[in-house]
Amino acid sequence: MKPLVTLFSAPKPFDREHIAMIQRNAIRSWLALGAEVEVLLIGDEPGLAEVAAELGVRHLPEVARNEHGTPLVSSIFALAREAASAPYLCYLNGDIVLLPDFVDAIRAVTTQTPEGFLMVGRRWDVDITAPLDFGAADWEDRLRAEVAARGRLHSPFGIDYFVFPKGAFADMPPFAVGRAGWDNWMIYHAREQGWKVIDATEATTVIHQNHDYAHLPGGQPHYRLEESQENVRLAGGRSHMFSIWEADYRLVNGRVERMFRPHIVLLRRIELGLQRRGFPRSRWKQWVLKAVQFALRRLA
Repeated sequence: MKPLVTLFSAPKPFDREHIAMIQRNAIRSWLALGAEVEVLLIGDEPGLAEVAAELGVRHLPEVARNEHGTPLVSSIFALAREAASAPYLCYLNGDIVLLPDFVDAIRAVTTQTPEGFLMVGRRWDVDITAPLDFGAADWEDRLRAEVAARGRLHSPFGIDYFVFPKGAFADMPPFAVGRAGWDNWMIYHAREQGWKVIDATEATTVIHQNHDYAHLPGGQPHYRLEESQENVRLAGGRSHMFSIWEADYRLVNGRVERMFRPHIVLLRRIELGLQRRGFPRSRWKQWVLKAVQFALRRLA
């Protein structure tokens, strides 16, 4: 049976106990989705080859890197496109746990919109401190209960997965993976191409396993790094930093529906306009920016 979608990821090094545990959880959740899913692991980070062999996953180590040694998103996507046997691809971060509703969502989207689309969605942040047992009959119910009890829906600005036809995103700037900006460009580019950007938040429960930033330079969040600023520059500037709020369709009850968020889009345009030349120095501009950002947080 030919798979419906190829999931691919470029995990972090497996040299820290918690990161190794949550990434194994994530990969095992992908494999638990069944025959409609193919999984590829990309890169040569420490421990990745061993984990790929342990879990029986195809490993593609020859990824191109920038001058800082960070893998390039364009290379990751090119390797996956060449190796994938499915007609649709899904890039996702290595700490993301998926449930069976994810495949249901992809099936619904590709049936109704087989070409020219990008499916994204918000994640649920959850503290997971132990290996998950995907052999248990009730593993899905347990995870849903954990999300309901302690999960927190993430902001629309964090984008952890992208589903798209195999031929899409064949030409992209040399973004650094694991740094801010390139994920926002994905939505901007899709909208610029006239593709449907479909928000699948209501149709899926996508789980992000919380972690620290010790794997990054200085242990600081990725959006503060120089490479993130370079990603924003390569994307065309802050005006191209789109979020899930810029999705123009949504998946609800198995149907792809047109969606209008004019109030959110207007607020985002005001925010981006104020930020375009750096943080505004005049008092009234600072007040307007803070008011806009407060309104956006409330709408999230």
